[in-house]
Amino acid sequence: MDNAEIIVGVDGSPQADAAVRWAASRAQHTGARLRLLHAYVVPVPAPAMPLATANAYDVDPQGYTVEAGEAVLAAASTVAHNHASGIDVITDLRAGGAAPVLIDASTEADLIVLGSRGLGGFAGLLLGSVSTQVSGHAHCPTIVVHGQAHAAGPVVVGVDGSEPAAAAAAFAFTEASRLGTGVIAVHAWSLPLPTGPAEAVAVAMASGDDQIRYQQGARHILTDALADCRRQHPDVPVHERLTEAGAAEALLEAAAEPALIAVGSRGHGGFTGLLLGSTSHAVLHHASCPVAVVRADQATDRDLGRDSSS
Repeated sequence: MDNAEIIVGVDGSPQADAAVRWAASRAQHTGARLRLLHAYVVPVPAPAMPLATANAYDVDPQGYTVEAGEAVLAAASTVAHNHASGIDVITDLRAGGAAPVLIDASTEADLIVLGSRGLGGFAGLLLGSVSTQVSGHAHCPTIVVHGQAHAAGPVVVGVDGSEPAAAAAAFAFTEASRLGTGVIAVHAWSLPLPTGPAEAVAVAMASGDDQIRYQQGARHILTDALADCRRQHPDVPVHERLTEAGAAEALLEAAAEPALIAVGSRGHGGFTGLLLGSTSHAVLHHASCPVAVVRADQATDRDLGRDSSS
């Protein structure tokens, strides 16, 4: 698709530069345009601000902030061009808070790419507030770049039978096909949790046959959830993995060097008001590779995910 566009939020931080490099590689492979976006907020002098400082802001606070933003964008553009030649890069400077600006811009994009933590993040936090907000509210799939992406590694995806997980699986298969790698599909299952004394006794007395029955049911959920993706991407090798461990832990440990982990924005067990479920949130905070967050209502098999030569 000629108009495919990847938006990268940039702020001059090392994490944002890592996001730019990841997105530049993808743009080079898919032919998508790369839009580097920086949001700025004009500082407002406090009433008690010293006169000399206030006068400095009175000269042209917006002009100073715009100039700084343009410098951030120019540096990010250099990072992109140095990493991937021949890509179409444009810069976009917008006034406003970073998260709302990026969420608004996501209506124009096929993919939003962010660093795990920007300049405003606290050193002890593995994920910044902007990444968390955009991942939960963006109108297109979001990639949060952590650590190193191993392009030859598998794409890991969590599957639980929910619509968000189905969207994540579609994204994962498209990405694996583009990279020429495989998919590890993980489904975490367990015996039902007791909701009262009688149920607790029943679970405690569950026989080996009961456990086998639940495991077989989990196997059917996993196989059925992947059927459409297998048909659409017969070239992608798939490893189905059942686990009784926690879903987040299983996803994080599924591969030593994954290219990407894909999760739905909210799977089974998520509260309706929360756009990021506990599994998605945990993976975003602890992954050491890029993480894709996909909502059920987001397109996941657009030309952006395909090789531009196809």
